[in-house]
Amino acid sequence: MDVQIWTYIIVGITFALYIGIAIWSRAGSTKEFYVAGGGVSPIANGMATAADWMSAASFISMAGIISFAGYDGAVYLMGWTGGYVLLALLLAPYLRKFGKFTVPDFIGDRYYSKTARSVAVFCALIVSFTYVAGQMRGVGVVFSRFLEVDINTGVIIGMIIVLFYAVLGGMKGITYTQVAQYCVLIFAFMVPAIFISIQMTGNPIPQLGMGGTMADGSGTYLLDKLNGLQTELGFDEYTSGSKSMIDVFAITLALMVGTAGLPHVIVRFFTVKKVRDARKSAGWALLLIAILYTTAPAVAVFAKTNLIQTVSDKEYSSMPQWFVNWEKTGLLTFEDKNADGKIQYVADKDANELKIDNDIMVLANPEIANLPNWVIALVAAGALAAALSTAAGLLLVISSSVSHDLIKKMINPNISEKSELWAARGSAAVAVCIAGYFGINPPGFVAAVVALAFGLAAASFFPAIILGIFYKKMNKEGAISGMVVGMLLMIYYMLKFKFGIFDGGKEVVDSLKPDWWFGISPEGFGTVAMIANFVVALVVNKFTPEPPHDVQEIVENIRIPSGAGEAVDH
Repeated sequence: MDVQIWTYIIVGITFALYIGIAIWSRAGSTKEFYVAGGGVSPIANGMATAADWMSAASFISMAGIISFAGYDGAVYLMGWTGGYVLLALLLAPYLRKFGKFTVPDFIGDRYYSKTARSVAVFCALIVSFTYVAGQMRGVGVVFSRFLEVDINTGVIIGMIIVLFYAVLGGMKGITYTQVAQYCVLIFAFMVPAIFISIQMTGNPIPQLGMGGTMADGSGTYLLDKLNGLQTELGFDEYTSGSKSMIDVFAITLALMVGTAGLPHVIVRFFTVKKVRDARKSAGWALLLIAILYTTAPAVAVFAKTNLIQTVSDKEYSSMPQWFVNWEKTGLLTFEDKNADGKIQYVADKDANELKIDNDIMVLANPEIANLPNWVIALVAAGALAAALSTAAGLLLVISSSVSHDLIKKMINPNISEKSELWAARGSAAVAVCIAGYFGINPPGFVAAVVALAFGLAAASFFPAIILGIFYKKMNKEGAISGMVVGMLLMIYYMLKFKFGIFDGGKEVVDSLKPDWWFGISPEGFGTVAMIANFVVALVVNKFTPEPPHDVQEIVENIRIPSGAGEAVDH
């Protein structure tokens, strides 16, 4: 059977599974809709958290970024992994004990202020819409290549599937669907990685194969082989970095604190019964995430090596079918500048004839390596599982921000549970439509907006959450001032250095790098904005009244381990 038939079969089976789970676990109350009734087991919640965490960016983009950035791409691995550890150890248990299942709810109650809640709702919506639009676009790309439908049609199909199980099942349906999606995506990521590792190095463990010798008997290490291929084409060695140390540090920290403040992952820790279960599910999720994250660098090395050997200085007319298929999507383009019929893939931009989108590397990897058609189709199903699992989690954050934090907490406190449930479902449906629109009509600066989302989460949420948990005297004036300053500073920097808004709208090019403040790129500026947030919050807090005594008592209480008694003298 060809790839398309295999894709229809495997994707069809997985979609039927997701819909079946949604019908079986449909939500009947707001508690089931928001936090799955609070009765999910730690292992199941760990799997669901891992699927929620590992979006299309982790499954598709991360290995692609590392393929082309080499050593510099490691900042994404370190940042995203470190962010999860930070969230699991430093924030999740305390937020779980506080008992508020949305970030705006925590900030609104901890800082006893509707203004603080409003700022948090705004940030949550910006971050969530940015992410969900990217997931829907990823769904469209996978459909366009493997099912050979229009990208827009692919986005609409993805919208319908997500709408069905997110609106019907709420967090209960999403949780059990994400358990299935984790199984699909990790199997889809690992199977081709193991196949190619055996093919290239003879080692079935990709993490070891990446550091091993080639299977051709030459005794050459795979990374040495890739370094040689890169330098022959004029690129930097794959294992050497070009970013400054301060920029690497800033990007890594911005990704860490930005991801630690992502609302769609934080809410997962409220779906278990006890604080102890939240800690256990965090540990399970970290282990399950590590399987993919430690494999991604190996996949990047395999894909880049195979790609260079397949296309560099080869006749265009002799390119395999996968090359032609990806050309149709527009994500891979060839321009024969010297009219010799050969593909010049080199570092010199003027001479380079091949443009490759980062996002195709994981999806095209099995095809480049001539793996069986069912493996190629499996990767498509895995990419869809990664995109849909995160999209569903984000849609729930959007719907709960509207129905719970805006309608119930601010506009109509007396709303009935049934009406709130309908409001949650309605806002989820509207959110899916908006996300689909941005998936079909993405702004030209989607990548920049994604970076802005990380920066916004780092610059606004993280300091407010940390200070809210660990500093009982932090008041509403300090928290609100910090969030607003951090957010505005991040927006200004992104507009200036990503979009050139304050430079007459001119295109932002590499020559602007010397103008970066402190030598930090826009992707890393969330770190600076976060520090500014902390400084402003603490200074304003110094000159304004302390929070009420009952709020300080609540903060004291959430830091006491469950079951701990008072210290007594003997």
